[in-house]
Amino acid sequence: MVVDFHTHLFPKDIRNNREKYFSGEPAFELLYASPKSKMISAGEIITAMDEQGVDISVVFGFPWKNMETARMHNDYIIEAAEKYPDRLKGFCCLDPCGATAVSEVERCLTNGLCGVGELAFYRSGIERVIVDGMAPVMALCRERDVPVLIHTNEPVGHQYPGKTKNTLLQIYDLVKRFPDNKIVLAHWGGGIFFFSILKKEVKEVLRNVYYDTAASPFLYDPGIYRLAIEATGIEKILLGTDYPLIKPGRYFEELKTAGLDKAEIDRICGENAMALLADSDAG
Repeated sequence: MVVDFHTHLFPKDIRNNREKYFSGEPAFELLYASPKSKMISAGEIITAMDEQGVDISVVFGFPWKNMETARMHNDYIIEAAEKYPDRLKGFCCLDPCGATAVSEVERCLTNGLCGVGELAFYRSGIERVIVDGMAPVMALCRERDVPVLIHTNEPVGHQYPGKTKNTLLQIYDLVKRFPDNKIVLAHWGGGIFFFSILKKEVKEVLRNVYYDTAASPFLYDPGIYRLAIEATGIEKILLGTDYPLIKPGRYFEELKTAGLDKAEIDRICGENAMALLADSDAG
């Protein structure tokens, strides 16, 4: 069973008229102003999954500031998950600090979505005011026992669209604020998993944290897999492709290059995700 834990879908009107949605959404414009930034439909991801050998994809939209747009996008994710219940697992995506964020998350979870994310703060770091604003949504997700997927990135190195100003301390403080939430940190958590080898405090703070591999072929050498396994444990690593940014096949090749055996690849490519999603469904 292969599970891709990080993919993006867009409804038809946004795919065909992206410029219409730039106003008041600088992060969306930053990431999707270029025609080369692909947007795909539910049908297209199913076709790609069949071609690439992916059984289940976790799908979500964009963290819109405009709640009307977020609701429309979430409706599309709900419809996609209902149409392909054995193939797609939907997450609710929005600005978690918005005035009606909690009611929208509640609506989405009630309508069959099984998590929240990818929450992202592309115009800033993960500042304390943002963490404070997230608290009601995080409380609901903790109550419903569903995972929250959060965009993070490495705080050093080359710049690229979507690279935020987050620091490792900000990521750590976020997780420490919500220790009982199941949190998935996208893009390897910006490398924070490395500090799990510290003897005091950190391992406990990160106990409910998972890390997806989204965009890894653009960011890290294949050796990242072995380092992460040794630092945080293989059970914490989830295959995420950021599709349509990168095809799953590229990750499969890197996993082989990294020298992982079949049992390790199976854990990363599906077993860990299925366990996390099963807990969410049970909740």
